[in-house]
Amino acid sequence: MNRKLIEKADTLLSKEKGTIFKDPGGKINICLVYPNTYHVGMSNLGFQGIYGLLNKRDDVVCERAFLPDEKDIEEYRRTDTPVFSLESKRPLNRFDIVAFSISFENDYPNILKILDISKIPFSSSERNEYHPLLIAGGVCCFFNPEPVAPVFDIIFVGEAEESLNEFLDVYSTPLKSPLGKGGRMGVNDMKKEAINIEGIYIPEFYGIKYAPDDRIVERIAKHGVPEKIKRRYIKDLSLSPVTTAITTPEAEFSDMYLIEAMRGCPWKCRFCLVGHIYSPVRKKELETIKAEIEKAKKLQIPPTPPFTKGGKGGLRIGLIGPSLTDYAYIKDVLCIDGVDFSITSLRASEKSAELVELLKGHKSVSIAPEAGTERMRRVVNKKITENDILNTSELILNAGIENLRLYFIIGLPTETDEDISGIVEIVKKVRRISSKGNIILSVSTFVPKPFTPFQWHPMEPLDSVKEKLKFIKKALRDEKGVKVFHDVPKYAHMQGLFSVGDRRVFNVLKAMVKADDYKVACSLAGVDIGFYIFRKKDYDEVLPWDFIDTGISKERLWDEYMEAMNV
Repeated sequence: MNRKLIEKADTLLSKEKGTIFKDPGGKINICLVYPNTYHVGMSNLGFQGIYGLLNKRDDVVCERAFLPDEKDIEEYRRTDTPVFSLESKRPLNRFDIVAFSISFENDYPNILKILDISKIPFSSSERNEYHPLLIAGGVCCFFNPEPVAPVFDIIFVGEAEESLNEFLDVYSTPLKSPLGKGGRMGVNDMKKEAINIEGIYIPEFYGIKYAPDDRIVERIAKHGVPEKIKRRYIKDLSLSPVTTAITTPEAEFSDMYLIEAMRGCPWKCRFCLVGHIYSPVRKKELETIKAEIEKAKKLQIPPTPPFTKGGKGGLRIGLIGPSLTDYAYIKDVLCIDGVDFSITSLRASEKSAELVELLKGHKSVSIAPEAGTERMRRVVNKKITENDILNTSELILNAGIENLRLYFIIGLPTETDEDISGIVEIVKKVRRISSKGNIILSVSTFVPKPFTPFQWHPMEPLDSVKEKLKFIKKALRDEKGVKVFHDVPKYAHMQGLFSVGDRRVFNVLKAMVKADDYKVACSLAGVDIGFYIFRKKDYDEVLPWDFIDTGISKERLWDEYMEAMNV
């Protein structure tokens, strides 16, 4: 073990509040891994929530590990140091279970990089009873885990607040096989027991047949497993154990305590995953939020007085939810004394007017018009008007908020040059209604997502996307106080490949351990990028994620898609 790397881990630990240390003796030893850096992972509420949930069990000790920083990866490889847990500095391969929390498709290559450094075989078929059990959960496992399915022994489809405990109850039952570890049943017996838990997906129990044209012919369920995996979700969000466990200044949201106010979105924009796979919408009760704030006060260093109502100087709380404007108790929460609230974004609507007043003094507030014309917003089912956008923007800028962030998507289905010009025009109109503050334009590239009406639609070619970005930047170059930021289109295409890919994309991930460029990796793996992201899919085609039952019918999604294409 490299002393320099251990000292760096200890420095991170020394800045944390809420870290849990437990004696590992006689317990199920789990390392919870976030496949990105510490800075990113510690700002993920789902990751934090599972860490806390697991450590509430008396029979479990859960520690954490992350992708090493880029500058440290070479040091890990040079010194032959495996990825190790922060708390006890144990290598991953010395844990009973290694659990990955996966929130973003572009983190898929990092999963294999972590396993490579840790000397753990990539495929479940290559591992035996002496290797850790590899499990995975997180939003990527809700909609299409197939590109990483060969890696994992068990995948949790849906919200794991309930199913994770049910699985651990099975895992900890007495020995049934002579190869079990620590007096527990062996892996094969355990998997056969686990298939009875709703929301548990065991990839090795399913075979895939492909046609000569590379489309999926069928999925074959073995060993009596269900053909469909039903997504699990918690019915009452107020009962969810997912809360912030640790605060640290080294996270992306420095020393901020995150609280989830609602899950799911009532608006169901046609491009958006959240509105479809987190259905139904669930909202946390006000008393539950207040109780979490009291917990936060104990976890964080008390801020310096004087406190201000809903303003600066108080405890830093980040409210999480896809459409907080629609959260029933949002005004009550923002009025709580002694708390400096940060919220994800406001919906451009009349409801936001009173909220803007409560957010005075904040540096940045975001709204998401998504498209530049009324027609394009009808296509994506974004139920806001240009007047909504302009009026909300005016309120935000005139409230003295320094930065107004506007989010747009390009490359959407049926998009025309007029729609791109519409983005420029609406930004100019916002600038004309108020000279105060900065307008920060954030432009991302459309990526088709499973279980949305646009799951069948192809992505736009790279050259076309680049031309649109060039036009927007040039057209707004001379606008005072307007800045344009955008994603990297090639990474959006990589995300698209991982979003809609099947198990054959796993070979791309393996190649990316040595070749970071996904296009080079596709060439090495013999994978045609165009087949996955530049091809319009047919309604009757078997999609890689069709085996997941989210409660949304394919027929309904197709009808929505057809409606959008005819706007």
